[in-house]
Amino acid sequence: MSIWHSPLDLGALTAGCAGSMPGLLGIEFVDAGDDWLRARMPVDQRTRQPYGRLHGGASVALAETVASVAAMATLDPATSAAVGMEINANHLRPVGEGFVYATAISEARGRSSQVWTIRVTDEAERLVCLARMTAAVIPAGRGGVG
Repeated sequence: MSIWHSPLDLGALTAGCAGSMPGLLGIEFVDAGDDWLRARMPVDQRTRQPYGRLHGGASVALAETVASVAAMATLDPATSAAVGMEINANHLRPVGEGFVYATAISEARGRSSQVWTIRVTDEAERLVCLARMTAAVIPAGRGGVG
């Protein structure tokens, strides 16, 4: 059974992020299931640290983006919004080029908060970063997405 408030349009999700950090980092939404959402991000000059490896902050930005958008997609936007409250991440493997993929999976969805696990993998599906994000569910119009 799907957790989404309405059917997901991956192109519209990507376009909705175009003028903000996800768009600047090249993040695109690429796939979804009944309780998960997947996005990808290039490993390039925008997302590498000075030593040529994927920047940990870029991994966290990707993880929070996919989890925040997923959290919002479970809610009725006329009444509720989701904002990032806490995120933690373990960086496990370096990546120097190509794309990384983040899959956010719903762990818990309550009236006032949601918890999402995000697995960031490389193109060979090796685990690069494992993150968990908690989103606060607030009344619509009280603030932006975290």
